[in-house]
Amino acid sequence: MSGGSAGGFRELVRQPRSVWAVAFACVVAFMGIGLVDPILPAIAADLDASATQTSLLFTSYLLVTGLAMLVTSWLSSRIGAKRTLLLGLALIVVFAIAAGASNSVEAVIGFRAGWGLGNALFISTALATIVGATSGGTGTAIVLYEAALGLGIAIGPLVGGLLGSVSWRGPFFGTAALMAIGFIAIVTLLRSDGERPTPQPLSAPFRALRVPALAVLAITALFYNIAFFVLLAYTPFALESLGIDDAFTLGLVFFGWGIALAVTSVAVAPALTRRLRRTSVLAGGFAVLALDLGAIALLSASLAGIVVCVVIGGLILGVINTVLTEAVMEATDLPRTVASSAYSAVRFLGGAVAPPAAAELARQFGTPAPYLTAAGSAVLALVVLLLGRRVLGRVDDRIVDPMEEAEAVGSGDA
Repeated sequence: MSGGSAGGFRELVRQPRSVWAVAFACVVAFMGIGLVDPILPAIAADLDASATQTSLLFTSYLLVTGLAMLVTSWLSSRIGAKRTLLLGLALIVVFAIAAGASNSVEAVIGFRAGWGLGNALFISTALATIVGATSGGTGTAIVLYEAALGLGIAIGPLVGGLLGSVSWRGPFFGTAALMAIGFIAIVTLLRSDGERPTPQPLSAPFRALRVPALAVLAITALFYNIAFFVLLAYTPFALESLGIDDAFTLGLVFFGWGIALAVTSVAVAPALTRRLRRTSVLAGGFAVLALDLGAIALLSASLAGIVVCVVIGGLILGVINTVLTEAVMEATDLPRTVASSAYSAVRFLGGAVAPPAAAELARQFGTPAPYLTAAGSAVLALVVLLLGRRVLGRVDDRIVDPMEEAEAVGSGDA
């Protein structure tokens, strides 16, 4: 190891305890993305619920997360980042415990909605908090944040599978315990907020959607998120139909998916956008995603075929997530928090609709149907992007700074 590399590593690990407290909470928060995937069949069986009902765990979470994104910048600019972080963590703890203690699928669905609210509040302020507390500058903070994000996305399904092999309630209680530790650590170790940002009006995200470039990207993301969440939320049921219904095995499959997504989000996407136009990267990503989903439809009777395509899908999704959110940040002169809030509210609508719609399509027409529909939605995302390309000139003209790049990774995967 060179002296420079050794020095950089020492700088990275010699951080105040407050930074590690927030980074730990980030890992747990991002674990929530794939945590419930391995336990969906178990929840359906134990609570006597259909696949469509169980898929609403994603719908309630994503719908509330999207709506909450419209007010997070307004709230955090008034009460401060630390209080916003703690409020988000507290909500996750309370609603995760309540979901784990539930005896009906309707109750779990409702409590997952509260979890989504907490997650939106936490994620929206985590990066800025780490930057403010880290020694060694913004670059070191970004490395820590992206490392926490990648670790959380990757191990979420694995933890869900391990705890879910004992009981489907395990991942909920496990998340609550970890988030409670994060809450205590932030209360005791994180300094009070410094200077607060300029308060944002509540109407700012709604007005932002009138900007043509942001509207194009938001509609593109809506169709893309339909494809994303068909892959993520319906695949456990497709694998169950092929005999893979235990939480641990499903967790391993989505652990591979999470590793693939994390690697391309953090490493591959930035490398591509240094060499190619963002709109070109996105167009290629949507086309390849449609082919991957079409392949799952064709291979829906093959266990190995589905697993391989799911992991490949993770590679594609990681690139699209990061580049699409970078594009949102570069497309207008709007404040980043306002643009991200408006865009996220629209894109999460697609994610909210997709899981139950996929389950119903499969019930009516068979396993290939949701994947073919998702492939068509990826094509629609491509069409909207290409038709709107004339208003996206700024997306390809400017180079994102490291802070925006890290925020793109986090916002894209939240």
